[in-house]
Amino acid sequence: MRFSSRLLLLGAVAAQAKYIVPGARWRDTENNLVNAHAGNVVFENGTFWLFGEYKVEGQEEGGGVSVYSSEDLATWTSHGLALEPISWHPFISPKNIIQRPKVVYSESTSQYHMWWHADNATYGRLLQGLAVSDTIAGPYRFVSAQAPMGNWSQDFGMFTDYKDGKTYALYSNGDSVEGRDVYLASYNKDITTLEEVVYRFDKFDLEAPSIVQTEHSYYALLSHKTGYRPNNVVAFRADSLSGPWSQPWIVAPLNTRTFNSQSGFTLRIAGTDNTTYLYLGDQWDSNSLWESRYIWLPINIDDDKKTLQLEWHDIYDLDVKTGNWKSVEGTTYSAKDATTSGNAFKQEANFAIDGVILTGIEGNDSTVTFQGIKGTGKPQWVSFYYQNTDDMGFGDQPGGSPDRIGGTWQLRRISSVVVNGKTESVETLYQRDTHKGIILSTPLQLTLDDGPNNTITVGGLYNGFHYKGADLDKIVVYPPES
Repeated sequence: MRFSSRLLLLGAVAAQAKYIVPGARWRDTENNLVNAHAGNVVFENGTFWLFGEYKVEGQEEGGGVSVYSSEDLATWTSHGLALEPISWHPFISPKNIIQRPKVVYSESTSQYHMWWHADNATYGRLLQGLAVSDTIAGPYRFVSAQAPMGNWSQDFGMFTDYKDGKTYALYSNGDSVEGRDVYLASYNKDITTLEEVVYRFDKFDLEAPSIVQTEHSYYALLSHKTGYRPNNVVAFRADSLSGPWSQPWIVAPLNTRTFNSQSGFTLRIAGTDNTTYLYLGDQWDSNSLWESRYIWLPINIDDDKKTLQLEWHDIYDLDVKTGNWKSVEGTTYSAKDATTSGNAFKQEANFAIDGVILTGIEGNDSTVTFQGIKGTGKPQWVSFYYQNTDDMGFGDQPGGSPDRIGGTWQLRRISSVVVNGKTESVETLYQRDTHKGIILSTPLQLTLDDGPNNTITVGGLYNGFHYKGADLDKIVVYPPES
């Protein structure tokens, strides 16, 4: 899965991106979906390298580890598979679990080391895999699968202290009664094995661990165990990695379930003007894991108050050299000004922007239309603010069972989106379930005609259960990226 540099260069011209758009369909320079889930980002010589699980339809697990490069965290070039499955291999075959890969450079071996959660299909091994490469993009060669200091290891994370350069692993030790801890352990100087437990988060029963370091504090972000369903990510704080660590707190507005995402990695960008911290979360789609999205958001840290919170922005513009970022401003079109057809109607909702929400959207006959939308004739991001209570909201309980007795997960509604009545060009809008009264947003890139007379019509598509679209609060239309 290697591509020529000539093809990559030509693709980069065609697919240059500027903005970071959480929850969008991110595409690489060859217009393919970015496919690197639950991994990490390594910065080296002015280039960011993204590693993650490679998932395709029919091969949701064991697909190997993909790698991409970028100079701005917005435009991504694929370099194929850094770690490729081997059919006969006992640990990296397509039948194995290859999850949450992390890459770090080992100064003493002059090699790049990739670590991951290595397991069989029944999660009966609970090991950590190690592969090495002389170059950052790979290919990586399998070395071993280890039980860290004789313990179990499930969800895996990695952290390197920017002050002393020492690298640590974070890992949950399974779901059994004897497990349910998260360990923070230090590597040896070669980063080839773990040698000491630094701290244990005892019986919190959390996973998807990551640490972000500021000048004065360490913050650990961890997810509850609800499988591929999102929950309220929590954070702990400490002055030292060995603790004592604080009580946990929820890092995003309550009942947004961390904006429908799971923690996985945090990135520190030390710019010439500011140091910016990013939360690199995964928005899993358990109906089609290969279409899972990325929720990358700025982290707001106040060391004086000892707080950390995620900030939602539909679109933001990040300068990785200076460390400065800004939210992109768009034009809002409210539900109260939209028109309805069929059984779609406007309903009182005191949590909506203008006290009105559009509901009853279903199929092609019960639709809503936003009118008088100004366009530029170029592709523009449009964020759809919605509510979807099919699953009635769920909390952080193990297993994440539906709130309805005997209920079945629907997980998302799918809306149809048509610009200017052109029904031959229907866009699909996935709207993940929300809690009652919680408005979230999801983006689509649309091409509107130049001028102020565009329309956007929203209907419903089949999601496996029904043809309903989610309730709509507003849409926000953003300026083009170039």
